[in-house]
Amino acid sequence: MPDDITIFHNPACGTSRKVLAALREAGHEPQVVEYLKAGWTRAQLQQLLRAMDAQPRDILRAKEAADIPADASDETLLDAMVARPVLVNRPIVVTPRGTKLCRPPEEVQSLL
Repeated sequence: MPDDITIFHNPACGTSRKVLAALREAGHEPQVVEYLKAGWTRAQLQQLLRAMDAQPRDILRAKEAADIPADASDETLLDAMVARPVLVNRPIVVTPRGTKLCRPPEEVQSLL
């Protein structure tokens, strides 16, 4: 049965796999959301950003965003992230201790 931990995960990403392994090694079985399959909603992204005290640009995957203008508004970025889930950097982990983009993977330790 999953803990009250969620990881927004991309199984093709080494960092994401390391964070998931660290959660499991710590004795947790998180809810795993493969966000590239599930997609995002605007409300979901806004909730995660509020929990992280972050802005859309803080979780933007720059490698995938070459076509997005550097001066794009937060609203434009959110629209793009909903339309193209790959634009969101990963993994994002939600625990009772907080929500964080866990890059590098060691960042997850502060949430356990």
